[in-house]
Amino acid sequence: MEAIFKDLTTTVYGNPHSQSDSSSATSDIVREARRQVLDYCNASQKDYKCIFTSGATAALKLIGENFPWSCKSTFMYTMENHNSVLGLREYALNEGAAAFAVDINEAVDQDGASRSSLTSFKVLQHPVQIRNEAKILEGELTGDAYNLFAFPSECNFSGMRFSLDLVNNVKQNAEKILEGSPCSKGHWMVLIDAAKGFATQPPDLSLYPADFVVISFYKLFGYPTGLGALIIRNDAAKLLKKTYFSGGTVAASIADIDFVRRREGVEEQFEDGTISFLSIASIRHGFKIFNTLTTSAMCWHTMSLTKFLKRKLLALRHENGESVCTLYGNCPLKVSRHDCGSIVSFNLKRPDGSWFGHREVEKLASLYGIQLRTGCFCNPGACAKYLGLSHSDLLSNLEAGHVCWDDNDVINGKPTGAVRVSFGYMSTYEDAKKFIDFIRSSFISMPSEFEKRYLLRSKSIPCPTEGFEDRLPSSACHLKSITIYPIKSCAGFSVNSWPLSNTGLQYDREWLLKSLTGEILTQKKVPEMFLIKTFINLNQQILSVESPYCKRKLQIKLDSDSYLPGREEFYLQNQRYEVQCYENEINQWFSDAVGQPCTLVRCCQSEYCFSLNKNRSMGMCRDVNGKLNFANEAQFLLISEESVSDLNNRLCSKTQKLSCGAPPNVNPMRFRPNLVISGGEPYAEDGWRNLRIGNTYFSSLGGCNRCQMINFYQQTGQVKKTNEPLATLASYRRVKGKILFGILLRYDPGNKARLDTNSWLKVGDEVHSNSE
Repeated sequence: MEAIFKDLTTTVYGNPHSQSDSSSATSDIVREARRQVLDYCNASQKDYKCIFTSGATAALKLIGENFPWSCKSTFMYTMENHNSVLGLREYALNEGAAAFAVDINEAVDQDGASRSSLTSFKVLQHPVQIRNEAKILEGELTGDAYNLFAFPSECNFSGMRFSLDLVNNVKQNAEKILEGSPCSKGHWMVLIDAAKGFATQPPDLSLYPADFVVISFYKLFGYPTGLGALIIRNDAAKLLKKTYFSGGTVAASIADIDFVRRREGVEEQFEDGTISFLSIASIRHGFKIFNTLTTSAMCWHTMSLTKFLKRKLLALRHENGESVCTLYGNCPLKVSRHDCGSIVSFNLKRPDGSWFGHREVEKLASLYGIQLRTGCFCNPGACAKYLGLSHSDLLSNLEAGHVCWDDNDVINGKPTGAVRVSFGYMSTYEDAKKFIDFIRSSFISMPSEFEKRYLLRSKSIPCPTEGFEDRLPSSACHLKSITIYPIKSCAGFSVNSWPLSNTGLQYDREWLLKSLTGEILTQKKVPEMFLIKTFINLNQQILSVESPYCKRKLQIKLDSDSYLPGREEFYLQNQRYEVQCYENEINQWFSDAVGQPCTLVRCCQSEYCFSLNKNRSMGMCRDVNGKLNFANEAQFLLISEESVSDLNNRLCSKTQKLSCGAPPNVNPMRFRPNLVISGGEPYAEDGWRNLRIGNTYFSSLGGCNRCQMINFYQQTGQVKKTNEPLATLASYRRVKGKILFGILLRYDPGNKARLDTNSWLKVGDEVHSNSE
């Protein structure tokens, strides 16, 4: 990066589609970059060309759009392929071609060596896909068709490396490999997706003359992003039928008649518009490092790190002797003569055999400064294959609401994805050891007493609420503070007393901010919301709002005539909301306050639509019985001063042990509670089923699942973020992937059919609890 910055700040580059000195120099640099790419995979410039694209996906799209598909063509691809490769199937099927996935096994001798240089492969063919209800009949596919076979040099899910002998075998022996299938006839061309494997084991194209190879430079060097390349054989380039022309791809065109003469160079034909020449100029600095280190050294280094981590993970055991880790792609597979690549994919198990969710691992790792990738890594075939997910499992998961990148990491007892550790040439054994230490400390230690009690409570029979007020014992607890947060994610205000409504504290989270695209704004994405102060004057019926970024205080009448006519409807967390919107003057004020265009909306009506968790285990789901405004989970959040004090003691001990400066002191308000109580033992609230504050009755919904939000704090007018207190809470307050602190409350429906609208909560009210 230092070399790139020095280059870009001392050299003038120009658009290569010009003849100035800077443009000519830039053209020379681009030409040299093409040569470096081809040299890296030992491709002769006489036989191959390097076409720069906006990424490996764009290179694949270029192939799909221009390949000579016909109703006689076949697209064959391995199950272990990225979604960007699977997308080629759409082009094939739309042109009437057949498509199918395959599993490939390499035939080896008893000593594990391949039988010959022209290796024999056993292919397991999945069902043929074809559109328009056409049928494949014997003799229907002829030798005139062009077919495409796609496979990755290295699977980005498991790290398994495919034998490059596949290139020559498919080109020369497709009919034998496919055992005479009608789909085997025709001219076979081969595509290698080298986006993952190119860094440590680039294909030698002098030995394995693939027709197409796609690469991504950010996967090689980390920078630049948005740059890839298609390495293409010259004879394959002649078969691609490109329709569109653009700046840079034509020798001449006439605007008002049908005339265009395209450029003859392969690169010039397919690089539409101005290429990303500054990014292309940057990759030579990456190749300089690679050439210094050498490919073989990088390969051995990453391979040794991978094997080291795999051995350590497989050796981990729980106290009962059960293994902690399940690796994917760990066993030697017959498909390749080579070792696995530079990644380790796995999932973790609890002592009882149930799975830790991959999102739980990812979130905890981030608190330790470790960045992981989790999920299916856009490789649905490998994901389903290694996780043992059937078609019905995948469709069932989708029906349950699971989509890519969400938090549904375990459904019906099965993981929906995996955890992936990726090593590069810059990775060290210290990195791997730190990761192992993280796994040991976070997933092997015995369950805390809190976790044992909480799980026992969640499995017990719910306590009947009928008449529980007669069983409430006396208590030394009292209500210490009441806080209302009128606008979701903005600062709240504290009061000595406040009225209740059927949604909780009156006006609590009754407003929110939306971006112009409809996204809900929160502190996680817009930390400036923390600085927006709010206050409601009940006598004047006015909501007052202040921000350091706005000169004037905004005042909004609660019975405002500044609404826009009509109501809007939207959905949030399975809740349907009807909202009132405000006029531009108010929206402009909030846009200035948060630094981006947004609108203020007010909840008029809400209705819960459905719940994915039909069992509604304690503390593990949103309140579906109580009426909510824009609160995430429940009407009230209660925090105990004694629990916060215990947390601060732990933070102090941790800081002293690590000798890392003054310990952080966490205020109860860091957790954005509605109610803070004082008195009693730390975490006594964990066991409460029901409680009475003053004359108002509540039911506990269980613990509140904490997130990175509690790591934000305000200092000298700025919003800052640390890893605490979430990292410390994770060490002793984690249950089934949830980090619980504080409890969620709602009015107890068993005691009052309708809430008394004259009910108030007052600071100093006694708190009586029932823990049955």
